[in-house]
Amino acid sequence: MSIPVRCAAPARPGIVLGMTTQTVVLRDVRATYGTGDRQLVALDGVSVTFERGTFSAVMGPSGSGKSTLLHCAAGLDRPVTGSITIDGVVLDGLTEDEVTRLRRDRIGFVFQAFNLVSSLTAEENVALPARLAGRRPPAADVAAALTAVGLAGRRRHRPSELSGGEQQRVALARALISRPAVVFADEPTGALDSVTSRNILDLLRALVDEHRQTVVMVTHDPVAAARADRIVFLADGRIADDARVPLTAEAIAARTTHQVVKPC
Repeated sequence: MSIPVRCAAPARPGIVLGMTTQTVVLRDVRATYGTGDRQLVALDGVSVTFERGTFSAVMGPSGSGKSTLLHCAAGLDRPVTGSITIDGVVLDGLTEDEVTRLRRDRIGFVFQAFNLVSSLTAEENVALPARLAGRRPPAADVAAALTAVGLAGRRRHRPSELSGGEQQRVALARALISRPAVVFADEPTGALDSVTSRNILDLLRALVDEHRQTVVMVTHDPVAAARADRIVFLADGRIADDARVPLTAEAIAARTTHQVVKPC
């Protein structure tokens, strides 16, 4: 896969910490939903770092806090307490508009539901985030992103004319058009068959291996998680284990099924 990767952008909103190998840093993050007796603690003092050029999977049972971790790490949700840094920019104190600009410029998103606009073609969907920001991305960049995910010949097709796997590849091309510092993927293979899932994982893996980008993927699938360099296991809003060496799908399934995790 060949996508031109730009260097880190100059000063952006927020406190810039300078060059770092740490793309995403969460420090003592606590997130809750509801109030009073109905309050649910989704993240309970989580501290974790995702280094540049790594592929990390986040796993855990339903309600463990994995999606909340991704949403907080991406600046989509605000934690009650704690600090989050993305690509050297501290989010503390940023306005919503500043966080939105940071997400648009430095973060890519890939979701299970694809989130494509049905009335737009593949190339229009890829260009949409930049167009919403008032920019017109070069046609060559849009074409390069679609070519990189194997859809050069489908650029004028609308989502209804594409398979599920092709729609997810459009979503991935859309995430890559800004050459983000980090790609957050939330169950990116959850709605796909095994062959198509493998293709999407190959593309995510190539971002790390070929371009030294950072990928953080939430998944419940041990086969998908086995493609990562590292697996962060969550339980009850806390990190229960952090496996920094590759694991087989069987070993991952054993940890999740039998809860063979080490409490912090």
